[in-house]
Amino acid sequence: MPKAVNTIINARWIIPVSGQNQTDYLQHHSLVIQQGRIEAVLPTATVDGNYTAEETIDLTDHALIPGLINSHTHASMSLFRGLADDLTLMDWLNNHIWPAESKWVNAEFVKDGTRLAIAEMIKSGTTCFNDMYFFPDISAQVAASSNMRATVGMIVIDFPSNWAADQNDYFDKGLQVHDQYKDHPLIQASFAPHAPYSVSDEPLQRIQMLAAELDVPIHMHVHETVDEINIGMENQQCRPIERLHKLGLLSPSLMAIHMTQLTPDEIQLVSETGTQVVHCPQSNLKLASGFCPVDKLVENNINVALGTDSAASNNNLDMLNEMQTAALLAKGVSANAESLPAIQALRMATINGAKALGIDNETGSLEAGKSADITAIDMKRIGTEPVYNPVSQIVYASQSADISDVWIAGKQVLKKRQLTLMDEKDIIEKARYWQKRIVSA
Repeated sequence: MPKAVNTIINARWIIPVSGQNQTDYLQHHSLVIQQGRIEAVLPTATVDGNYTAEETIDLTDHALIPGLINSHTHASMSLFRGLADDLTLMDWLNNHIWPAESKWVNAEFVKDGTRLAIAEMIKSGTTCFNDMYFFPDISAQVAASSNMRATVGMIVIDFPSNWAADQNDYFDKGLQVHDQYKDHPLIQASFAPHAPYSVSDEPLQRIQMLAAELDVPIHMHVHETVDEINIGMENQQCRPIERLHKLGLLSPSLMAIHMTQLTPDEIQLVSETGTQVVHCPQSNLKLASGFCPVDKLVENNINVALGTDSAASNNNLDMLNEMQTAALLAKGVSANAESLPAIQALRMATINGAKALGIDNETGSLEAGKSADITAIDMKRIGTEPVYNPVSQIVYASQSADISDVWIAGKQVLKKRQLTLMDEKDIIEKARYWQKRIVSA
């Protein structure tokens, strides 16, 4: 007798990103979903004899991919989108963003900004994000209520903020968030020291010890700009990566964000220590921070994931757009058209991100036993026809408007391009409310 399951999704193509298939994609296949997990991936022609479902969804012109993983965000900064464009990083931070944060960032700001970010991410196919911002307790609440998978950062920075008064306060409040969500099916916490130039040795040593004890990742901006290198040389008489290595932070637990300023010896050190790298190409281009040497990192077997950074420095959270930029930039920087082929860019936006976050047993690919985190892309669109290779078409031609449906842990959060659990009209009204407040101040 056929087995009863919750949902069957029949698709024109499935792109598992599992590394276990002879081809990058499967044609005329189906996903079988039971209790939020993938029960099976099998040819559509064989489904009827094996399964019967409460709901069957036919997506005959679509490709199914693993839900995209945005491995570096500052979600609630979406409310600063476009506030201070066309500036260098340090000018942008010191003279615009940090003063604005000091004035405006509070629990209400983070709630409304995170809702805006999550809605944008879901509508562009993202099912998981790795966040670094103040009030991570609020970010976690919003993500959980939206059925969004998230890693929220226990932020640490040397100066006080509206979130915490001093180092001990940052640690105490962060660890409370960790304890609250340590058994949550969708939310986990990481340590999020801001950057080498903004966090001193003592808290970094404490983070290294606690991260190992709690088995959580560390999420940190590293070697983002030449200015950061110069600050390190002036203050510690060494480059930041050397300092982090001396402190014991270079390890598979560390997600080093940006990494645009790397010597060959540093690339070798990152490889030897198993440190993970998160590439944010659009933000790096916009802030003129430099180029992450993705082709060299991949050659040295370094896991490279992909992130958008904040909507204040990108200025969107569209991972399809980020994949395309990453693939094209890698070719231009390396002067090699074979650098970062489409399937590798897709891996950076899915399974590589899951690996960096330590959740690759749960998500990041479409395989039996994993969570049903799925993004459906309509390939029967003016901008994507004709389809010779769906993987290449997704990376080089698809847009967020082509995302039709999204599931997270088997629950449909986007249906025919409409959010199912979030009030889009209210989210937009709140964003405009903050814009008026900030402009009129």
